[in-house]
Amino acid sequence: METWLAQPDLDEIDVGTVLSALADPTRLQIVRLLDVLGESTCTALDLPVKVSTVSHHVNILRHSGLVSTRLDGNARPSRLRRDELERRFPGLLTSVLTATPPRTT
Repeated sequence: METWLAQPDLDEIDVGTVLSALADPTRLQIVRLLDVLGESTCTALDLPVKVSTVSHHVNILRHSGLVSTRLDGNARPSRLRRDELERRFPGLLTSVLTATPPRTT
């Protein structure tokens, strides 16, 4: 039996909460990595910030309804709530994940 950390019911989350969470570049990068990996712990994500910072951002993503996190011994792997998000906000996550990044000059 798997144990999951508390997460909000997506029916109680508005699109502004989701977009606000995705507005941070580190959180957007985490979401993109989880989309590719399927599931990952904070320590396994290849990001240029401390693991404690990754953990903080994953927590924000969980509270905003974007990811779910399960307990696996001492590890806490997270994954996107893709199917639930698609039902609540059709096309939103796909649009964000496939958007062309801004050009740097």
